[in-house]
Amino acid sequence: MSHNRNIADSGNQRPDNHAASPDRSNATGAGEISIDRKRYRRVRWFFTKIFFQMIWWDAVFNRSLLRWLRPAPLPRWQSVARQYRTLATEMGGILIKLGQFLSTRVDILPPEITGELAGLQDEVPPDSFEDIVKVVEADFNRPLNEIFAQFSRTPVGSASLAQAHPAVLSTGEAVCVKVLRPKIHMLVETDLKAMRLVNAWLKRFKNIRNRMDLDVLLNEFAETTWDELDMLKEKANIKRFAADFAENPHVYVPRIYAEYCNTCTLTLENVNYIKIGDIEAIKTCGIQTSLLADRLYDVYMHQIFVSNFVHADPHPGNLFIKPLPHPEEIEEGITDFAPGDSVPYKKDRTFQIVFIDFGMMAEISERLKAAMRMGAIGLGTRDAHKINQAYVVAGFLMPGAEMRRLEEAHQVWLQKLWGLRLGKLQEASMVEIRYFLREYRDLIMETPFQMQADMLYAGRAVGILVGLTTTIDPEFDPWSKTLTYARRFAREEVSDEWQGLWEELFMIGKYLRTIPAELESVLTRAKQGALTIQVSLSPQTRRSIRRIDLSVKRFAWMVITAALLISGVNLHIAGRDYPLGIALIVISALTLLWGMRRG
Repeated sequence: MSHNRNIADSGNQRPDNHAASPDRSNATGAGEISIDRKRYRRVRWFFTKIFFQMIWWDAVFNRSLLRWLRPAPLPRWQSVARQYRTLATEMGGILIKLGQFLSTRVDILPPEITGELAGLQDEVPPDSFEDIVKVVEADFNRPLNEIFAQFSRTPVGSASLAQAHPAVLSTGEAVCVKVLRPKIHMLVETDLKAMRLVNAWLKRFKNIRNRMDLDVLLNEFAETTWDELDMLKEKANIKRFAADFAENPHVYVPRIYAEYCNTCTLTLENVNYIKIGDIEAIKTCGIQTSLLADRLYDVYMHQIFVSNFVHADPHPGNLFIKPLPHPEEIEEGITDFAPGDSVPYKKDRTFQIVFIDFGMMAEISERLKAAMRMGAIGLGTRDAHKINQAYVVAGFLMPGAEMRRLEEAHQVWLQKLWGLRLGKLQEASMVEIRYFLREYRDLIMETPFQMQADMLYAGRAVGILVGLTTTIDPEFDPWSKTLTYARRFAREEVSDEWQGLWEELFMIGKYLRTIPAELESVLTRAKQGALTIQVSLSPQTRRSIRRIDLSVKRFAWMVITAALLISGVNLHIAGRDYPLGIALIVISALTLLWGMRRG
């Protein structure tokens, strides 16, 4: 079967009397779209409660003297995840997308939490059929029966921003119509307003503010979300993605019916095959889950390192598996399977990965592409210095990050933990892990990394991908798979280095000419007494200095607290200024708590 036929548009562009792309000012301008006040208050109140719970239990009660009063964090966060799932399921919008992302992060979140959020993949309640019909008719400015020969009342899929209904064209072709939810623009603006409030709260914490530009990240998220609400933009994304994989027989992209597309409506070929999360159905027809996980990972490596255009929302609701006829079935005259067909078991059945929902796409910048390639080469060659260089190119390191210490930590990690399967890290030698945590505790606590906005969605896609592939095949090891690409990049780099050898020699000669002048400058500064040397403290010395600094701070707070307490007690006993005495005693108690927090 030719893959190219599936990426062609059916018909020409729609007539000029239909609506064009939506006005971006209506999507991005603050205050131009009204918000749902009741919804806003509810979302704001939810995050306010979580915010103060974090401060109370994870900051105040996380001190040595109070820690024994603190409840176990896992059940508490499991309860928060359960509450969030209830809220997101009921309210939809961006809250659903955030929950879907977290539910697939089995690589960083415990199963108790991801399990609570997993239902968000399928539990999004659909809007009423009557409301959906109003959206379609307003989009095309004519009755529904003049657009489609048949239009199912029951949606085949219901996502956070839109829902899909099976339909039949006048030509008899079965299609799937994706329609934006009614009032979705108002709901998105409401949720974004709540997120701006949370963003303002988080910026008050210096550690968070220094590690990422929250405003840039939020603006990037808002821009991408508004793009998802433009069906014509998504149609263009489908065309580009299909062109990227036109020669790949393992990827299937649904056909676009351009005459039935507009700003709120997108009509595609019906590709409702087996959901990628339905592992039992995939195995029942004979498809190897190990091959599926491997192939899916390959497809995403191609997107990241070759085409630089990434499907950033690979959660199980957006990926289907299309079984292909077995050679024995082809001999019997079976050439294809339609969505919903019963597919019998045939060992090692071939398949195609079907992508839908192209609203959230990430474009890899040249800077980020170079950084990821450099980092992969560093892993493949166990070169800690190369990994550090990748961090610098990507802009991941905070100003003042200790490069030598970071390189040393990576080198130890590569030596002690090299070759461990990603899913088997918990079985690693605790001696090795404890050594790493002990020797590099200062680096782990400081975490000298900062998030870049252009990495947000590419990183999201990789994070979801790792969780999804290990769910499809628990034995799949993304680490080993990544190393395969890393070694290939390393070989290509060596080839490129030979090709550019004369350029390198020319640059070396150019720098050699500057050495005498640089040396003279150094000697001149030395004679003038202006030469300075930067040194780096050993880890033991650094830890000793920190302990001394902490002790001095605690002693200072004890002196201040004692002085306030004694003054308050004396005034209270003497009866000369009763209110002032009580105030000083209270202040001394608050000072003690503040000192504990700062210490």
